[in-house]
Amino acid sequence: MTNKENETLGWHSLAEEAVQDEPEEERSWLTTFADLSLLLMVFFVLLFSMSTLDAKRFTDSFQSVKTALSGSKLDIGTTRISPDEAGALVDQVRIRRQIIESQRKVYADLQFYQNTKGLKGVVGAHFDNGFIVLRVPSEVLFAPGEVELRPEGVEALKELKDFFVKHPDQRINIRGFTDDIPPPSRSRFRDNWEISALRAVGALRYLLADGIRPERLTATGLADLEPLYPNSGPENRARNRRVEFVLEKRVGQ
Repeated sequence: MTNKENETLGWHSLAEEAVQDEPEEERSWLTTFADLSLLLMVFFVLLFSMSTLDAKRFTDSFQSVKTALSGSKLDIGTTRISPDEAGALVDQVRIRRQIIESQRKVYADLQFYQNTKGLKGVVGAHFDNGFIVLRVPSEVLFAPGEVELRPEGVEALKELKDFFVKHPDQRINIRGFTDDIPPPSRSRFRDNWEISALRAVGALRYLLADGIRPERLTATGLADLEPLYPNSGPENRARNRRVEFVLEKRVGQ
């Protein structure tokens, strides 16, 4: 046996003696460390399985984890998943990806529509995890402090309605927002909740009267919640006063 091998064996012996001499309480961290290692392994197996969207591989991965943990005191809920449940989970992920990809195409169509109809500087739009959000400043649709559509607002909604008709698979949630300044005491409105809700409903009623099917429409008033900018000045407050049209693909359409 070479000197190097003797030295290696010596280190191993010293390590084993150190562990054996270590009190039981001080070695308790090994159990926690082992549990964490197993959980990390399961986590990365799940990530790998879901990224490939292969139902057989997904199921086989769970079976491998079960085999590895057989006889272990560690019991985690994910090791009990059945092949049918694994397949259903993979199908849900696949469907979600298909929906997001479909919404990307609708969003690209929206951008083209904005450019051709001259709405680019009037109606803002962004795409977020499968949802398409169109933002219209309140001043475009309503006079200050009012809830009835102004003529310019009717024209803007007419253009949006034409786009909505082209995409009947989209559910439309209309959300009204205000700034943080409450209506004056002489106002006929109780608070900003009422103003934002009536504005959202006013936009909904116009679309409904203009041919959009009722099952596609919802309206929500959110007052000064979810501001885009801090309500620290007139310009920021004007940006926060808005009506949003959130488009979500209807499943099965």
